[in-house]
This record gives sequence, C-alpha cells and structure tokens, in this order.
Amino acid sequence: MSHDALPKALLFDLDGTLVDTAPDLAEATNRLREHHGLARLPYEVIRAQVSNGGSALVTLALEFASDHPQHAGARQYLLDRYAEVVADYSRVYPGLADLIARWEAEARGWGIVTNKPRAYAEPLIEALSLRPGVLVCADDLPVRKPEPEPLWFAARRLNVEPGQCWYVGDHRRDMEAAERAGMTAIAVRYGYIPEEEPFDEWPADRWFETSESLADALLALLAAR
Repeated sequence: MSHDALPKALLFDLDGTLVDTAPDLAEATNRLREHHGLARLPYEVIRAQVSNGGSALVTLALEFASDHPQHAGARQYLLDRYAEVVADYSRVYPGLADLIARWEAEARGWGIVTNKPRAYAEPLIEALSLRPGVLVCADDLPVRKPEPEPLWFAARRLNVEPGQCWYVGDHRRDMEAAERAGMTAIAVRYGYIPEEEPFDEWPADRWFETSESLADALLALLAAR
C-alpha cells in the first residue's frame, strides 16, 4: 500500500499520540516528590520524560537509578498515585475524536497498541469514551514495542493485513515496530519527544506536525475515495 493511500485500519499509540496524558503523569510524579519532601518540578520538565515510563519518572523525580534499593517502592508509589488521577486532565488530542467518529461511521477498524499496562490504559480510555476495536497493552503479550507482535495481534483482531494499517506514534520504538510489522509508520511531532531526540533518523513513512493535520489528511483520504 502506498503511504498516501487510505488505510483499512488505524492503530494508535496511546500516550502522546492519541491522548495527552502528560498532565496526570506529571501530577503523580510531583506527588512522589512531595512524599519525599521535595518541591514540585515544572510541567515541561516532566513532560519530556513521560514516554519513557514510570521508572524514568522515578529517576527524574528522585534521582534513583533503576538499581537503587528504593526505586521499586518509589515506582509503585508513583503508579498508585497515577491510578488516582489517571483521567483527571488527560484529553484526546484535537481533531482525533472527530476523526475516530467518522472512521467508525464508515465501519472501518481502529485500535490502540500501547506499552502502558492495562490497569491504567483501560480506565483511561473508558473515561474518555473511546471504544477501540482492539486494545493491546504492555502486559497482554510476552513482548512489547518495538517488537512487531503487538501490532500483528491488533491487525488480526481487526481482520486486516498489516500492510493495510497505519500505525501512528510519537516514539522511535513505535516507528521501529511499524516498520518491522510491515505497516505504514506514521510519526507525529506533537507528542512527547525530547528536544535532543534525532527524530529525523526514525524509520517513518510520513510525519505530521499536529493532531489536526493528521486528522485532516485522513478525512481527506476518506472523502476522496
């Protein structure tokens, strides 16, 4: 399938691609700092690290390396706080809710493939009234992105070939997973990409600067078919 052809199915990464979850992850991170008697960090400092997961946020918050004896306990504290605020301020990125509504009206499949654990992904998407045809989370399969298996699993659930799917993400591992899965790799620049990240080296087929431009491109493909 050419990179500008209408895909049969859309698959999204969750954090930083479909949903802006950074405000609630930042709140949990700052509650961890407060628990240790530390001042809250600026939002932008935390936002740059959220795509790297809970362990990275613990290291940012407390300077505990992953092998620090208190790291695991601090990570659990952070995750417990996150569970309390998982959908307080998280929102679907502009334009994508309308795109999904139109996509569903056309009876086209869509789903979410995330490295987020199901315990946090499920309540989040329920709170946002998202109803993907498939949700693949970090703990559903023995491997996670950048391995291609989660993407293949999602395509099978949607009854489409990998080559008929777009996979949209904001991280190098998303593009590597899509490339290895044989899907069209769609990178978005509005997600949680650190300033120093050499994103021009990612194996992406297409780039979108904003969520609105991504939605507009897909709606235009729908209208033109």
